[in-house]
Amino acid sequence: MIERELSIKYLEYFSALELPSSDRKLLESAIRAADGAYAKYSSFRVGAAVRMSNGEVVIGSNQENAAYPSGLCAERTALFYASARYPDESVEAIAVVAVDDNGVLTELTYPCGACRQVMAEYEMRAGRDMRVIVGSAGVVQVFTGVKSLMPFIFDNLA
Repeated sequence: MIERELSIKYLEYFSALELPSSDRKLLESAIRAADGAYAKYSSFRVGAAVRMSNGEVVIGSNQENAAYPSGLCAERTALFYASARYPDESVEAIAVVAVDDNGVLTELTYPCGACRQVMAEYEMRAGRDMRVIVGSAGVVQVFTGVKSLMPFIFDNLA
């Protein structure tokens, strides 16, 4: 038997104001995107913004449904729309944030496993990592590549 250890590196900013301008603008787009969330059942509104390799920004928000599995997360909403709108472009970065009636939550809200796997697929298709920005009313974390959030992705593209 061998015991192994896994560690990840990421950047943590004390405020969105410390982010590079392009990342701060993407996070601001994600915050605005949360306004379009349909969260009738959970009141948990999430916004996502995707920056494409051509510089275009595409937004998405979570969309709930009374039949819970039929809803869709903000990240996948944004990624699927971005891919449909710009099929020949790759994803450079995605920003994710959750809000409530009082504004951006103080807790970080990370993409779920299904969203991480979809993000990984877009990375594999493009042959490069995307920047993942997870925001809150306090700290902001920035990861390079989805493997930083989900190291054992399903990687069976043949």
